[in-house]
Amino acid sequence: MVSVSSPPLLALRGVSKHFGAVQALTDVDLEIHAGRVVALVGDNGAGKSTLVKVIAGVAPADKGLIEWEGRVVQIKRPHDAQDLGIATVYQDLALCDNLDAVGNLFLGREIHKVGVLDEVEMERRTRDLLHTLSIRIPNVRAPVASLSGGQRQTVAISRSVLAGPKVLLLDEPTASLGVQQTGQVLDLVDQLRDRGIGVLLISHNMGDVKAVADEVAVLRLGRNNGLFDVNTASQEQIISSITGATGEAVTRNPPHAGEAEL
Repeated sequence: MVSVSSPPLLALRGVSKHFGAVQALTDVDLEIHAGRVVALVGDNGAGKSTLVKVIAGVAPADKGLIEWEGRVVQIKRPHDAQDLGIATVYQDLALCDNLDAVGNLFLGREIHKVGVLDEVEMERRTRDLLHTLSIRIPNVRAPVASLSGGQRQTVAISRSVLAGPKVLLLDEPTASLGVQQTGQVLDLVDQLRDRGIGVLLISHNMGDVKAVADEVAVLRLGRNNGLFDVNTASQEQIISSITGATGEAVTRNPPHAGEAEL
């Protein structure tokens, strides 16, 4: 099992959520710590996206507690999560294709000087942020529609980082990317961890999970079904927990297996 000594930035205690007659989440616990990546995995319908929506304030929990830096908080709407320091990047990215990287990063938080947009300052800050995160984009003034999938994903993540979050939720960030583009995004996740940001990464790809996660939280049928240390758990253990072949995380340390899709 995973053991982390420092208190979590974000903790869910016994969180439940239903939609009509469908019980999507039941008594789910989860912790996200500063400078650590938690991979949230599970089969289709396991409740992963619902859990992200609960944390992001899109679909508030029906029951349970949410703690932020040790105190109980209410997250009833997206602004509540954002005000705490929680940012979310969904699969659709929500980018404006006709705007460039600068315009997308500062959309809704434009910098003004003497009543007009300060394009020079916004471009400078964009370049500084991308450089800090080791992100390479050929032209920050080109419409994002012209960028590759991996570059678009890094723009979406950078926009979230610009707000200075402490926790970042990434919903399947590499789902439709090729090998090289996936590598760009995973490198960025490593950069975020190095900056002390707590990351919750939803992924179906065990290769991605093994590459960047510190621990793996498994959901099955809307319930916790294991928490694993990536360095000591085998791929078979995690997949068995996902499929229901085992009911809980195993503590022994078997050899690693080859990469595969969940």
